[in-house]
Order: sequence, then structure tokens, then C-alpha cells
Amino acid sequence: MIATGKISENVMRFTAIGAAGALLLLSVSTSLMAQRADDQIDPRSVELVKQGRAMLAAGNAEGAGDILESALAVDPRNRDAYLVLADIARKGNLPGKAIRLYREALSLEPNDTAALRGQGEAMVAKGAMERAKENLGKIEKLCAKGCGDATQLSAVIAKGPPVTTAQADPAPTASPTAKP
Repeated sequence: MIATGKISENVMRFTAIGAAGALLLLSVSTSLMAQRADDQIDPRSVELVKQGRAMLAAGNAEGAGDILESALAVDPRNRDAYLVLADIARKGNLPGKAIRLYREALSLEPNDTAALRGQGEAMVAKGAMERAKENLGKIEKLCAKGCGDATQLSAVIAKGPPVTTAQADPAPTASPTAKP
């Protein structure tokens, strides 16, 4: 009687462990089947990027930004949406935001020379010259015979960061006052 009690207790333990393992296996396999391959961007997201580019070309940067954010909500793997949003941020004098958006695009495709160039240009705008030169080095390694992205970033680096109004205006000098 004692032996059958231990056997049934052991069977219950193994059954519980087996059931938990089966549930784990089922949930992992289901989640893997639900994922799409990285190169298959949701067509709705691609269409939203096209609409955003058209709005940007028409001069509506704010509306384009909203549409592009929607494209990323539909499919956060849409690298083009990150690139266009980063370009909008850079042109809007928001280099920190642009750098972050380019970083997102580069996390999806580390060898994207356009993203490396854009990020490098944004880094120059922030005054991060060494980091911009690192991006130029990466582009030069990727483009063995040279490419437009390397040439453009090299020119921006050579020009240097933009001069701010605080740097352009020297401190006002006190005018001599005549004593009566």
C-alpha cells in the first residue's frame, strides 16, 4: 500500500511537469509561427510610407510625420519610415531625435549607408565630430570603391558643425560714456 501511494505521487509530479512543458512548447511554437520574416514588411505600412513621402513632397512635414508614425505602428520593422522621419527631424533642426531614428533604422539594417550618412550628418549638427567620422569610416568600409554617401558625409564633416547665433554674435562691448 505504501508503494502504490509513492508511485501515484511520482506519476502526478511527472504529469504536472509534462503538462507545463507541453504548454511552454505550444506557446513558443505558436508565437514563432505568427512572426513574419524580416524582409516582409506589412503592405499597409509600405503604403503609408508612400503617402508620407507624398505629403512631405507637398510641403506638409507635420502631416507626413503623423502618417509615418502610423506606418511604424502598423509595422515597426519598416526601415524606410524611420529614415524619412529622421530626415524630417534633421531638417527641423532636431539632430538628437534624428540620431535616435537613424539608430532604429540601423538596428534593422546595420549596413545601410544612407542611414549611416544621415546619422553622421546629424552628429555633425550636434557637434559630435568624432562619432560622425566613425560613421564615415563604416561607410568607406562598405563602399570599397567610394560612394555618394561617403562623399556627402565627408563634405559635411569638412564643413563642420553649424555656427549658432550665440557663437556668431560677439559679446556686446560697452560704449564709452562721456563724463560731463
